[in-house]
Amino acid sequence: MVLKNFMGNRYLLVFFILLFSCNKKQPLIFEEPEEIKAKEKITIKPSEFLYGINLDSFDYSTHKIKWGQSFSDILSKNGVSNQKIYDASLSARGIFNLNKIKKGNSYTLFFEKHSKKLSHFIYQSSKYDYVICRVHPEVTFSKVDKQISYIEKEITGNIQSSLYLSFSENNYPIDLVNLMVDVFAWQIDFFRINPGDSYSIVYTEEIIEGEFVGVNRIKAARITHNDKPYFAFAYDQGLGYDFFDDEGKSLRKTFLRAPLKFYRISSKYKKRRFHPVLKRYRDHLGTDYAAPRGTPIVTVADGKVVEARYGRNNGYFVKVRHNNIFTTQYLHMSKFAKGIRPGKAVKQGDVIGYVGSTGLATGPHVCFRFWRNGKQVDPYKQNDLPEGEPVLNNHWNAFNYIKEKYYKKIEG
Repeated sequence: MVLKNFMGNRYLLVFFILLFSCNKKQPLIFEEPEEIKAKEKITIKPSEFLYGINLDSFDYSTHKIKWGQSFSDILSKNGVSNQKIYDASLSARGIFNLNKIKKGNSYTLFFEKHSKKLSHFIYQSSKYDYVICRVHPEVTFSKVDKQISYIEKEITGNIQSSLYLSFSENNYPIDLVNLMVDVFAWQIDFFRINPGDSYSIVYTEEIIEGEFVGVNRIKAARITHNDKPYFAFAYDQGLGYDFFDDEGKSLRKTFLRAPLKFYRISSKYKKRRFHPVLKRYRDHLGTDYAAPRGTPIVTVADGKVVEARYGRNNGYFVKVRHNNIFTTQYLHMSKFAKGIRPGKAVKQGDVIGYVGSTGLATGPHVCFRFWRNGKQVDPYKQNDLPEGEPVLNNHWNAFNYIKEKYYKKIEG
């Protein structure tokens, strides 16, 4: 009995010695079952879309339109029947002219993965939209406008030789040059810009799919010429945006300064000019604007077409009567714009023809002639042409708000 008690106490003593001799607490570890270890997480890849089409079910390829390639050629070579091509052409009417598919523009073809049949033809008609033609299983045709974001930007610069070169050196949008020339056409002669002139512009950029695609419009601008600042503020009085100076006077005349947007003056109004074709001196009672063949020619003011015909010396020309005082004429066109004929009413900026070299001309240009009270005059010396409407009284407070908002940004 004593021996049994001793043995029991001895084992109890060993247990306590082992228990209290440990310096660190050891955590209990439970092994994860092998089946849980082996289990992997399953991730589902999200579907990708292109032009709103789920790529899970389609393969696609993108190409460029080649010279002479047509809509029907592309579809036919990819297995589309003549009947479906005809149906697609009918569906396109009133939506997009398939004859205007241009060389170099992109198009994308979608093929069903299971059948390998062509299902969609998508054509980039412009940087702002695309057309989508579905040919399988049924034929549909639609035009889709891309989503545009607008970002306000500010730029400033100094001019050393020309506004164009200043923009080019600073990597500013070249589109803005032509907009600036339009805005300040009657305030500044951009052919006489001086070194040291400067500018500041607030404008909006158009962004599509994260990329710059163009200039939307100028909101406010200043150009300092010969140490004199000229201001322009865009404001809409209910008839669309127009530009006004800091006193609310319209910068627009009832006449545009030139009948072309992109041009250079190759010959000014001048008495006794040596004629390059006739090889003799004679009066040159017009202003010649050199431009690439096919450049659109616009009427400089509202009016009515009184002549649109071919003349031996003038080539194809259009004459527009604006009122009882002013008439303008546009010579050496390659062709008339659609619908231009005597009696046609035209608005300022309407395209009336295209630059050519018909008649007595050595190269593509438009000779612009300006009549005042039946006499041909130099348009650049007509300093009393009627001005556009100033800011109206009931718009003055709103205009002032816009002016103050942008004035500090462009004052220089």
